[in-house]
Amino acid sequence: MHIKSAVLIGASLLSVAALMPPAQSASAAAAAQTHKRVVIHRLFTGPDGQTHVEEIEALGPDGGTNMYKLMANSGAVLNRAAPGRVVDWHTAPRRQYVITLSGRGQVELNDGTKIDLGPGSIDLAEDLTGKGHITRVIGNEDRVTISIPVTDR
Repeated sequence: MHIKSAVLIGASLLSVAALMPPAQSASAAAAAQTHKRVVIHRLFTGPDGQTHVEEIEALGPDGGTNMYKLMANSGAVLNRAAPGRVVDWHTAPRRQYVITLSGRGQVELNDGTKIDLGPGSIDLAEDLTGKGHITRVIGNEDRVTISIPVTDR
């Protein structure tokens, strides 16, 4: 009877130990608290009729800002674009967020600025007039995005 009890207690302790997270050093715990900076690239038409870019820091690296409220929106759309696809000079069809879910893309502005986009990249496209921008799918995989129109509510 004592052997069975000892085996059951030992098995229970092993089960509990397996469910517990591994111990971390102080430096590993501090590193786990570091957050990645989340930036929104806002594309807009300037007074010169050209598309310009502004970086908006939505979530900072210090973890102090953990929420960013998107503007009112409706009607999100998923889109898939094949590698090598290029949409020549165009303006945004409406004010919208474009979030890259997978794959890689690039936006080029008239001044030669190129903005590389990868999974997690967020753009706020507001360049509704003027020359606009070029959008490319780069790399060897489809670029999947979600477009979220911004409403004026």
